[in-house]
Amino acid sequence: MRAIVLALLMATPALADAPSFTFPSIDGGTLSTDDWRGKPVLVVNTASLCGFTRQYKNLQSLSDLYQGRAVVLAVPSDDFAQELGSEAEVKEFCAVNFDLSLPMSTIQHVAKSDLHPFYDWMQKAHGFTPGWNFNKVLLDQQGEFVKSWGSATKPDSAPITSEIDALLKP
Repeated sequence: MRAIVLALLMATPALADAPSFTFPSIDGGTLSTDDWRGKPVLVVNTASLCGFTRQYKNLQSLSDLYQGRAVVLAVPSDDFAQELGSEAEVKEFCAVNFDLSLPMSTIQHVAKSDLHPFYDWMQKAHGFTPGWNFNKVLLDQQGEFVKSWGSATKPDSAPITSEIDALLKP
């Protein structure tokens, strides 16, 4: 019996083997998925000039709802030619229009050109590339991919909150 348990433990990947990613923070410094281990993380590629930009309000609402238990990360991108010209403009736009306080990266490539390593991993390991702005990716507490949603699914809608709630159940 002990040999079976030992074999199972050796065959199970260690939590330390889960992918880890860093994003330059729009506020300076870096944001690391390692810092959020133990919490589900919703990563959303955003754009300030998109028809879905009003979802920033939903992102903040979701962040407030799960404060301390889950993380919402906004990743601005101009891959679909709908982002403002600089991080300073994005930061001001989000502060003035949405009172955003959730973590946000600097402008990154999510679907084209030199992809941020997180989106490169999503593409290679999970076949997911954002088809537009405000695509959502949910990671579990160990940083593993759970599910993704397109632009039309609001961040604080039942399909997403039910997945987060399921992850948070003891």
